Amino acid sequence: MTATIRVAAAPISWGVCEVPGWGRVLDAGTVLGEMAALGVQATELGPPGYLPRDPAELRELLGRYDLTLVGGFLAVVLHENQENALKEAEESAALFAACGGDVLVLAAATGLDGYDERPKLTDAEWATLVETASKIHDIAAAHGLHTVLHPHVGTHVEQQAEVERFLADSDLGLCLDTGHLMIGGTDPVELAKRYPERVGHVHLKDVRADLAAEVRAGRLGYTDAVGRGIYTPLGEGDVDVASMVRSVQAAGYDGWYVLEQDTALGAESPDDVPRRDTERSLAHLAKILDSL
Repeated sequence: MTATIRVAAAPISWGVCEVPGWGRVLDAGTVLGEMAALGVQATELGPPGYLPRDPAELRELLGRYDLTLVGGFLAVVLHENQENALKEAEESAALFAACGGDVLVLAAATGLDGYDERPKLTDAEWATLVETASKIHDIAAAHGLHTVLHPHVGTHVEQQAEVERFLADSDLGLCLDTGHLMIGGTDPVELAKRYPERVGHVHLKDVRADLAAEVRAGRLGYTDAVGRGIYTPLGEGDVDVASMVRSVQAAGYDGWYVLEQDTALGAESPDDVPRRDTERSLAHLAKILDSL
C-alpha cells in the first residue's frame, strides 16, 4: 500500500447511525479501539452526539486511539428552511476544522426520519436545494474544508437522473459512495470515468445486486435491506471496487478512501461482526492497492 493512499473508517460500519431505532449501538471506546487495532488511520465523525461535539474533548478522544478526523456526514434539509441548514453547516464545519478534518459530506435530507420515503420536489425546491448546497460549500471553505454532495438512498439526490441533474446544476464535487450509487441505479465505475474531476471523496461499499434491485423497485425498504445484508465486505458483493479504485487513482485522486459498510446490529448480533467485516474489507482493499 503506497504512502499516498489514505484509508479511513466510519462509525456506521459498527452500526452507529442517526436513524431512530436503527439497531444496537456499541460504545465509542469499542468502536474507535477496534478501528485503531485494525490499522485504520482516521475516522469520519458519525452521527451527532455519538462522539463529543466539544473540539478539545474530541481531539483528546481521537488522540487516545491515534486516530485523526477526516470530517463528517451532514444530512440536512436543503430544499427549505435554508437558514436552519446554514446554521447546522456552520456548527459542523467549525467542529470538523477545529479537529483537523478536511471534508464536509453533505446529503440532501428529506426531513423525514430514516431513509425509506422520499417526497417529490418541485422545480423551485430543487433550485433551493442547489443554492443551499452552494452556500454550505462557501461556509465550509471559510473553515478550510471542501464540501461534497453525497448521493444517498432516501435523500433527494439518490437516483441516476438526480445525480446527473445535480452535476449539471451545481459545481460541487461528489462523494463517490459505491454502494448508495449502485442502489440508486448509477454504476459508480462508469460515473467515476465520466466525471473524474468531480470525485471529491470516496466511500467504499460493496453491495448485493439482488437486494439493491429490490430497494430500487420499491419492493424492499432500505432499513430492512440493511438488516438482510445488502452490504457485504469488499470483494464479496457485486460492485467492481477494483475498477473504481483504479479509475479514480489514474485520474489523480488523492483524498480519503473511507470504508463505510452500513450495518445494523440486532439484539442477538455478535459484537465482533463489524470488526471482522471491516478486517475483510481492509484485506481486499490492500490487494487492490498493491496491484496499482
